[in-house]
Amino acid sequence: MRKIFLIFSLFVSTGLMAQVAKAPEVKEGDGPYTQLIIRGVMLIDGTGAPPVGPVDIVVKQNRIVSIASIGLPTPGMVNTSNRPKLEAGGKELNCEGMYLMPGFVDMHGHIGGNQAPFAEYVFKLWMAHGVTTVKEPGSGNGVDWVLDQKAKSEKNLITAPRIKAYVSFGSGAKEPIRSPEQARAWVNENKAKGADGIKFFGAAPDIMEAAIRENKRLGLRSTSHHAQLGVARWNVFHSARAGMTSMEHWYGLPEAMLDNNTIQDYPLSYNYSNEQHRFEEAGKLWKQAAAPFTPKWNALMDSLLKFDFTLDPTFNIYEASRDLHKARRHEWHEVYTLPQLWAFYQPSRIAHGSYWFSWGTEQEVAWKENYRLWMTFVNEYKNRGGRVTVGTDSGFIFQLYGFAYVREMELLREAGFHPLEVIRSATLFGAQALGMDKEIGSVEIGKLADFAITDVNPLENLQALNGMGAIKLMDDNTVKRVGGIKYTVKDGIIYDAKKLLEDVKKIVDQEKAKAGFVLKQPGMN
Repeated sequence: MRKIFLIFSLFVSTGLMAQVAKAPEVKEGDGPYTQLIIRGVMLIDGTGAPPVGPVDIVVKQNRIVSIASIGLPTPGMVNTSNRPKLEAGGKELNCEGMYLMPGFVDMHGHIGGNQAPFAEYVFKLWMAHGVTTVKEPGSGNGVDWVLDQKAKSEKNLITAPRIKAYVSFGSGAKEPIRSPEQARAWVNENKAKGADGIKFFGAAPDIMEAAIRENKRLGLRSTSHHAQLGVARWNVFHSARAGMTSMEHWYGLPEAMLDNNTIQDYPLSYNYSNEQHRFEEAGKLWKQAAAPFTPKWNALMDSLLKFDFTLDPTFNIYEASRDLHKARRHEWHEVYTLPQLWAFYQPSRIAHGSYWFSWGTEQEVAWKENYRLWMTFVNEYKNRGGRVTVGTDSGFIFQLYGFAYVREMELLREAGFHPLEVIRSATLFGAQALGMDKEIGSVEIGKLADFAITDVNPLENLQALNGMGAIKLMDDNTVKRVGGIKYTVKDGIIYDAKKLLEDVKKIVDQEKAKAGFVLKQPGMN
């Protein structure tokens, strides 16, 4: 258990555990209405079905009550007699030519820290990108803080996605957990507080076994970052067999199928507390595992499929490892990245994930190969019927809330997912992983009215979902930005996504003015 507290100490020292300012209780968005009709939209329902439309979608309060086909996608072919009628006090939203998807689920969303100290900033970046549900892994601001924001989001007192609060195992315990009995007691206390699940990093095998099984018995869900400090004796296979429901990142996967060793081939000078050591050597790990489609590789995959285990790869959060220049030059940094967050990203010996002590060609080439092998496993897991979700771990390593979500979707596409499979991972599969698929995750009658609406076809270009849109040359040779989310609907409340981005920009501009901040690249003072 002491190892877990060492990890906690790292998070505290880097600001993740510091509380951020809560979102203001201000009524924003329009609705919910006694009746809302979204007119003439193309529907991507999240199940994997191809687009269909135009359709009219009818919502009453916050539930879908009707999805009506209104004819053919040809001018003049709309069947006006079949269109749902607007009732007194109802609202029509004209979405002709637009595409509607279920609200997105971010399966790994930390609500800031010292590097992003305003919940409003984080929430609005998510909502502006169509993210209506977030799993908060670890409740780093304190479980009471997260549960407060969760309750206010459920009542729509704040502008925020709905929050599923997972608490880091052992946090708040009166003393370190040293026995299975203590582990089970903590798990019961965690449920009594109102948590939705547990986030593990690792512990002694008997403690992990007891905690995961008790958590499952209570009907809660669990996930893990299988940290190197504990993975030599407890990896993904052990977690899935004990009843864990999902994993984050990829740690613990290759270690479960190492080919020539029983532990990672660490250099003898390795120090886990040295961030460059930690991330540089992680980039060499997949090559130490069994090769794709070999017996050991297949055996692990078959086991995880049998356990109905969910992979949440968070490809985006490590992308700077394979292309640092690209990650730090994303155009949205100049407009939407807080000065505090930009400073946190820079090379540092004390900030988690700022491991750029000496990073270059050799490290990036190793990580490119790491990605090739990692993506092969994830794509094949999907192909064999496994559940893969979209999560980001934003706020670290040059990844910005919301924008990183779209980048994660692109990386699933790179791994081999069809764009419709990407949307399904972002919606229905995320809902299933949280045990919420009866309520959210697909556009079906009876489900909550959570939608992401855009004026471009997202299947043709996932990049067009990010808040700055995609560049397009028009017929008159002018260049325009197209796309981005136009409306985010949560619980039947319509939010103007562009307005949410304007609010974020104001927060950033105010912080820049206070600090006299000018964005500069590392070493360019």
